[in-house]
Amino acid sequence: MQTIRAVDWSPDGVAVRIIDQRRLPGAFVERDLAMLDEICEAIRTLAVRGAPAIGVAGAMGMVAALAPFTDEPLVRFRERVRSIGATIRATRPTAVNLPWAVDRMLRAAEASADSPCAVLDTLRAEATRIRDEDRAMCERIGLHGLPLIPDGGRVLTHCNAGALATAGIGTALAPIYLAADSGRRIEVFADETRPLLQGSRLTSWELTRAGIPVTVIADSMVASLMRARRICRAVRRDSC
Repeated sequence: MQTIRAVDWSPDGVAVRIIDQRRLPGAFVERDLAMLDEICEAIRTLAVRGAPAIGVAGAMGMVAALAPFTDEPLVRFRERVRSIGATIRATRPTAVNLPWAVDRMLRAAEASADSPCAVLDTLRAEATRIRDEDRAMCERIGLHGLPLIPDGGRVLTHCNAGALATAGIGTALAPIYLAADSGRRIEVFADETRPLLQGSRLTSWELTRAGIPVTVIADSMVASLMRARRICRAVRRDSC
């Protein structure tokens, strides 16, 4: 089973650690984001991508960006929570998990009324729950999809819906990971997914890293492969 984490807390817990997906597959670079502008820049420029991963990054990013301001009066700190939340929320409006996660964080902040430090602790706990829930959801998707992946299965993927797009083992790729982990022989055809090439750059990279055989194909080859019955399962993600 692969062990990459597209988004998580940094080891010291004060920043958001991401894999910079703009650098893949040429270089594996992890970045620790603590400032509001770099968090927003990472989301906006697809350094972190995939709606689930973006949602987790946004929630954790609120905590990291608020940490320097806990000495402010509570009223001012609450205003800052709302302002930072709105700024992060606006960076990627098409990623549905981002506004969902930010709104959830804002509700958690409103329920904590003791002090800025208490609000920040509440937000950190909520962001961690959002991460853990996403990981658990990925596992459940994998378990539900596992019966669809036979031994010797040949699977077609579109875009990237794996570990790089989530806080866990992925959505559409989760059954593939669990199938491989259980000893089933799996072969994956990853179409390139123009124009940003999430298939050829990202899906192929993470599957190769996990030891799962993968062949990159041009998008225009999909119909021919399916007509030749080279594919027995196809998975895709509608929004890249």
